[in-house]
Amino acid sequence: MKMKKKSGGGGANWMDTYGDMVTLLLCFFVLLYSMSTISEEKWKMLVVSFNPDAAQTVTENSGNDGPNADPEEQDGAGLGLSQMDIDEDMAQLYDLLVTYVAAQQAEDSISVSKGDGKVFVTFNQAVFFDGESWTLREESKPLLEMVGDMLSTVADSIDEVRVMGHTAQAHPDKPNNISVDRLLSAQRAANTLAYLQQFCTVDPARMISEGYGQWRPVASNATAEGRAQNRRVEMIISGRNLEEELASGIQNYYTAENIPTVSTEPTDTDVTTNTETGAADGTSEGGDTTTNTAGEGTQPGGSDTTGTEG
Repeated sequence: MKMKKKSGGGGANWMDTYGDMVTLLLCFFVLLYSMSTISEEKWKMLVVSFNPDAAQTVTENSGNDGPNADPEEQDGAGLGLSQMDIDEDMAQLYDLLVTYVAAQQAEDSISVSKGDGKVFVTFNQAVFFDGESWTLREESKPLLEMVGDMLSTVADSIDEVRVMGHTAQAHPDKPNNISVDRLLSAQRAANTLAYLQQFCTVDPARMISEGYGQWRPVASNATAEGRAQNRRVEMIISGRNLEEELASGIQNYYTAENIPTVSTEPTDTDVTTNTETGAADGTSEGGDTTTNTAGEGTQPGGSDTTGTEG
């Protein structure tokens, strides 16, 4: 009598059920995550799709700034700003600057223009500095304080404040001393921005100073009038672009979690140098001092330096 062979299958059938359960759990948690970042309108659409007869009730959306959150909810990084609000703020800033310049009758030394979400301000060198000097003139400080107050009124709408220093080529056929030229323009921009920052609530991480020396002229250096135009300090105030911010994630980079806390209280090692022979208005870091050993109204290059600004 033959014995029946036992079937060899059935030992791993439980794994099919287990795999299906794990897959369903994964889908469930993915659904929970997507719901946690969904907008109120999208949530209503989901509910109605399951139950067309569901009554719509007003609920508060407590979702975070996840990948599926509405751009409208992320406008202004939680500040309630829309792109239209930002554009209006930049237009308001332009009007304030134009009105102030007209009231001071300073059209010959200060020019204001706008375009592409930016406000451009150009200051003649004589507004802030004496010739061959990077020390801010006392009579120029109220102007910077006023500009700081104006920037503060639209601080949340500003993406960047860029201050740029420029010099003129003293001799048309001979470039300026490279070190002196670069240092003079950079220090002028830095001193201008450092003083402005004291009276402005714009995020300091968004404030930049640059020195271009003689290399970005707006007029010919062959004439005294052209050199006067080239000796200038420029300020470019850029409004925020929410669409670009969402695409690049810059708002996620500039957060309190990523930026270490920096104390604004002065320490014993901080030194401020502003002597009769010094030309630096800013404070130095770590106890280092910035001085102009060439004397007030001269280049920091010694006797072998040719005049940078002619």
